[in-house]
Amino acid sequence: MGEYGKDVRETAAAPEIDTSVPHSARIWNYWLGGKDNYEVDRTAGDQYAATFPGIFDIARVSRYFLHRTVRHLAGEAGIRQFLDVGTGLPTEDNTHEIAQRVAPDARIVYVDNDPLVLVHAQALLTSTPEGRTDYIDADLHDPARIIRLASRTLDLSRPVALILSDVMGHVPDDRRAQDVVRQLVGELPPGSYLMLSHGATTSQEVMEAQDDYNDSGAAPYRLRTLEQISRFFDGMDLVEPGVVPMPQWRPDLGELSPHPEGAGIGGLARVRG
Repeated sequence: MGEYGKDVRETAAAPEIDTSVPHSARIWNYWLGGKDNYEVDRTAGDQYAATFPGIFDIARVSRYFLHRTVRHLAGEAGIRQFLDVGTGLPTEDNTHEIAQRVAPDARIVYVDNDPLVLVHAQALLTSTPEGRTDYIDADLHDPARIIRLASRTLDLSRPVALILSDVMGHVPDDRRAQDVVRQLVGELPPGSYLMLSHGATTSQEVMEAQDDYNDSGAAPYRLRTLEQISRFFDGMDLVEPGVVPMPQWRPDLGELSPHPEGAGIGGLARVRG
């Protein structure tokens, strides 16, 4: 299990899972068709869908964006190390599965601090014989700890792809969110990449549904504008087509069509030398 045991022992005992309050990771799991959720999560998810029925498609759009960017990184960009922060619950085709299909020797570190994700960490700790997959229990707000623990598995002198998939909305303050991303990217060598996707203010229905969701008791999530999301990539070289609605980033044939209204925004950028 690699460094997994060490990471868990270094952390205080995980709290009991609270099934009386909806949780964002479990709600997202429900929208993606997963089974790792509770009635309270399905109720909150359905409440969101009542205002914006397209949320189930939007969740899939985000997952497809992860697929395409990770395939590009492991293939065309030649990246062999991935740091997936705020990974959430394991579902079909996680980052390590996508990357190792292209590059069996790829190394992936998942980061989360949710107790339910911790319970399911064993499911993440699978790998090809040539590669490696580990999970560390750390908080998005503590970039120094993330980098320190990730360095046990990843060689930070070589390029790393930092994956921030729909997680930065949980840091509502713009300056703090920018600082978190800047600190994480700042620890990576030139030639590394940032992949970031984010829920966006792309329709009135999405914004109303998000307001209702934030009142449900789940951890609030802040939607951002295209301009605000683009700032996360300041100082980096964007990969074409840039920061765009996720369905527009190098779409594959056979995916959702027409593009769902209200899709989030994402981009991929290379860290400069």
